[in-house]
Amino acid sequence: MDRKLKIMLIVASLSVMLLLSVLLDLSWAPRPLSLKEVWDALIGNGTWANNIIVNGHNAPRVFFGAFVGAALGVTGGVVQAVFRNPLASPYLLGLSSGASFGAAVAIMISIPMIPVAFAQPFLAFIFCLGTMALVYTLSRTVGGVRTETLILAGVAVSSLFSAFVSFMTYIAPSEQMQNIVFWSMGNLGMVKWENISFAVPVIVAGVILMIMHSKSLNAMMLGDAHAMDLGIDVRKVRLLLIIISSLVVASAVAFVGSIGFIGLIIPHIFRLLLGPDNRLILPLSAFGGSAFILMCDYIAHIVAPSYGVLPIGIVTAMIGAPFFIYLLSRKRSDVGW
Repeated sequence: MDRKLKIMLIVASLSVMLLLSVLLDLSWAPRPLSLKEVWDALIGNGTWANNIIVNGHNAPRVFFGAFVGAALGVTGGVVQAVFRNPLASPYLLGLSSGASFGAAVAIMISIPMIPVAFAQPFLAFIFCLGTMALVYTLSRTVGGVRTETLILAGVAVSSLFSAFVSFMTYIAPSEQMQNIVFWSMGNLGMVKWENISFAVPVIVAGVILMIMHSKSLNAMMLGDAHAMDLGIDVRKVRLLLIIISSLVVASAVAFVGSIGFIGLIIPHIFRLLLGPDNRLILPLSAFGGSAFILMCDYIAHIVAPSYGVLPIGIVTAMIGAPFFIYLLSRKRSDVGW
């Protein structure tokens, strides 16, 4: 198939999937709404009850979920390119564990004059960024920062924070224990419009900056020496992209908790389909990540209604892991790295 035609078909398919995912996720209610009822509510022609369900209750979750999916998809592609490792993800540096620890601290220890609803995302954001700074400091040597050392430091710090979270979960009272466990599994339903006004500008700016470095990432995937021959300051670009990806991930997970596999499988799928060109992979990963997370959120709401809403991290793992295994078994010789 002609490459341009293939790209056009992928873009068209993604657009349809994203639109369908948005409408389905907006339709969730104790009595599921039809797509026509959702559309009527969006354009202001719905009933009073449908307007409340679609625009008041579901819209913040769906709107922010789309940006979270885009953030995780793009940062996954960037981290894979920076470390030249197709199995890398945004959580490789321990960012998720750091954010989980911050949220657990906020849940366990009440801060005077600060409500938990604000302290939890705030501390998750701060600890996520602090984890990035700690990992970078531990991996920095006289000769700079080596990729292998950075990965090992990330794994070590991630394990340490995961142990702290497990300990706090173990000693927490039952209600606080449930909150910690539920947050660590991911939940888009905690988001409010005021949270969105803080996080979305950071995510949008970070995603744009990462996509702007697509050409540099293409060169870096061929090796540091080749990239330097092309005039790219590899250390500076690598550090900049690590900082930006950390900020974007922190802004996303601070309000919704840890959601895995999106940053791992979405960029990988497009690399298998189109090759390693980040000028295509990163923008497509933004749309693909949005569509995937919203579809998973819809499934989380309908799959087991007697148990309530499943944590979205369970759904992304149950779908993402088998699909990733299938892709590897079918296309392991065509990754394009």
